[in-house]
Amino acid sequence: MRRLLPPLLTGLLLLAAWHALHLALPPEQRFLLPTLGRILAAATERAPQLLTATGWTALAALGGLALATTTAIAFSLLLASSRLVRAALYPYVMLLQMMPVIIIAPILILWVGPGLPSVILVTFLISFFPMVVNNTQGLLSADQNLVDLFRMGKATPWQQLWLLRVPAALPYFFTGLRIAAVLAPIGALTGDYLVGTTTGGDAGLGITAMIYSTRSEIPALYATAAIACTLGWLFVSTVAATAWLTLHRWHDSYTQN
Repeated sequence: MRRLLPPLLTGLLLLAAWHALHLALPPEQRFLLPTLGRILAAATERAPQLLTATGWTALAALGGLALATTTAIAFSLLLASSRLVRAALYPYVMLLQMMPVIIIAPILILWVGPGLPSVILVTFLISFFPMVVNNTQGLLSADQNLVDLFRMGKATPWQQLWLLRVPAALPYFFTGLRIAAVLAPIGALTGDYLVGTTTGGDAGLGITAMIYSTRSEIPALYATAAIACTLGWLFVSTVAATAWLTLHRWHDSYTQN
């Protein structure tokens, strides 16, 4: 109850503030902040379209996150293997992160075409960098005393990597994965907006929100935003639960709480 009660009370206060702000607006402007009842009614009315859009966005976010995770693990192992490799490749990893998605989007359309594959690639580009940075930092942050102990025991580089550096990097990995889990739904929404398509009914929440905005369907637009936030929360909660199951028996950040 100590953990559940504070966020529950905060949520109730936010809902009360929402309703109070709705009533405080002039009658002709209250459509800008619809009541919770109108948002729920719009979500119920548009449920089939919203469920389909949520499925496509979740698929794009999951695909982009999975691609970013596997690629980042492989790339961070490469970066952690040698100082020369890090010096040669790390600037280009940063360059990839600095490249604006809005410029990459037309290139992706030319190469891949509009639709789900391009949306997955946009999600990958947005989620990749924090995973690489955290994984590489974790692999390089093993306790130096333990590194010396492994060397004294004549451990091979592979033994040192898999028995020492990888376990030491797990907290960093889950930190990067949690950040990427926040960014993945955002990347899927952005990608859907920039490179998505309505062909075949595979429009995600990004295009759906754009349609509702064009039609001035404000309650449905708020319902879309709420669903997108819920999707992001599910991604982050899944990563947090996985991190707890993996680390709570031995890592200080869990055992001391």
